[in-house]
Amino acid sequence: MKKLILAFLFLIGLSASAQTSKELIGKWQLVKWTKNGKEKSIEKRFKTDQVFQVFKENGDFESVIGEESHKAKWKLSKDNSQLTIVSVILPVVFTINSFDSQKRVITNPEVGTFEYKKVEE
Repeated sequence: MKKLILAFLFLIGLSASAQTSKELIGKWQLVKWTKNGKEKSIEKRFKTDQVFQVFKENGDFESVIGEESHKAKWKLSKDNSQLTIVSVILPVVFTINSFDSQKRVITNPEVGTFEYKKVEE
């Protein structure tokens, strides 16, 4: 019985860490932003609620804020615990708090915690 439980826990662990770049590919909309425990206004900060991150298979990344678009590169750490976005030469590292095929929560100590939902293109 112990072996069965351990095998089950092992499989759950594998499925939890199986969120990979494959699930990240696509368009994600920013739906919530908190900093220092306080929710921030996305629309006030960005002058729109249309704030997206677009991840492509080849490591290309696009940040879309309203009509503006900025290109960059992205990569996940080997253990899928960190997401790095490199714009020009400046890397920004986010800790992945949670991540599945429809919702993603990431944190950076300087800018806060961001919750994204996947959107159909």
